[in-house]
Amino acid sequence: MDIRQYIDHNLLSHPWFNTWIAATVAVLVSLVAYRIGVAILMRIPGTVPTLHSMVDRSRSASRWVVPLLALQAAWQAAPDNLQAIGGVRHLTGLLIIAAVTWLLLRMVSGLLAGVLAAHPADVEDNFRARSIHTQARVLARSAMVIILILGAAMMLLTFPGAKQVGASLLASAGVIGIIAGLAAKPVFSNLIAGLQLALAQPIRIDDVLVVEGEWGRVEEITGTFVVLRLWDERCLILPLTYFIEKPFQNWTRSSSQLLGSAFFYVDFGMPVEPLRTELERIVRAAPEWDGRSFTLQVTDITERTMQLRALATAATSGLAFDLRCRIREGLISFMQREYPQHLPQMRLSQDANLSPAALRQEAARGDAALGAA
Repeated sequence: MDIRQYIDHNLLSHPWFNTWIAATVAVLVSLVAYRIGVAILMRIPGTVPTLHSMVDRSRSASRWVVPLLALQAAWQAAPDNLQAIGGVRHLTGLLIIAAVTWLLLRMVSGLLAGVLAAHPADVEDNFRARSIHTQARVLARSAMVIILILGAAMMLLTFPGAKQVGASLLASAGVIGIIAGLAAKPVFSNLIAGLQLALAQPIRIDDVLVVEGEWGRVEEITGTFVVLRLWDERCLILPLTYFIEKPFQNWTRSSSQLLGSAFFYVDFGMPVEPLRTELERIVRAAPEWDGRSFTLQVTDITERTMQLRALATAATSGLAFDLRCRIREGLISFMQREYPQHLPQMRLSQDANLSPAALRQEAARGDAALGAA
């Protein structure tokens, strides 16, 4: 038997031959269409950065989705009595679901990257950008979790046994449903808390918070927890539900601008007006001051000292902290140099440690001295 006869007998007469040819042609056509489509979409001008980012991020996944869809179309056109065609269709269907799930995840990731790139947060007035970053990150992560769950569920539903198991579980889901609900409570509570944070936005990326007595910035918001970068470079990890259930301070809730304060305790003899003049000189020379306002006031008195409060505005919380330190250092140096006698002092009487009898003797001596004079 020569080669031609072998091909005619074993290959051309094979039941799968026509299906293989159709599948090969479908895959090749789909790859050509994929390349043309990607080339057209990648030429979208930079005025649509979000769509450009989505196309760029989803290229690797769509390279599998398009050929698999074409391949499944070829399998569906094949005769139903073809040997093992059912298993091939099922396997290809599972691969399509997995590839589409991957494609949707990449599209969400590209959409997130495009939104973040269109609203940079590394600018001075980044209030709106931080709001968009927070919403986009939380909603994107929530969407990814939902896509993964739906993809896994669709793959399971392609198995007949899974349908029967699901029906039986639904029919007798009393105690099992309660147990599963209790076990999944932290997951769902964090998911709902994440959606609440994204919509209501009590916190945003780069917000300055005071939580559990710690001062720090929101560095990351994930699907289950918030990372707070503290002032000394430590990280405070808190669950999402914390910010829904417990009180905390947000210094940049409505604006990045802050009013910084510095308190001083001085003697009653300290003149206030020279301190106001010195505060004005310090603030106007400070690069951290945003030019809005500053003031110095006597806010309280005690039996020994009076309390002075210096206020000055800054564009961000970090600049406000530096400005407060500059004001403290400048005013303390001024008082030490010009009015050292009016810094807080503890006045002790020379006779404070004498007994009553000794005090009477000292008084008698004083009277005798006055009489002799």
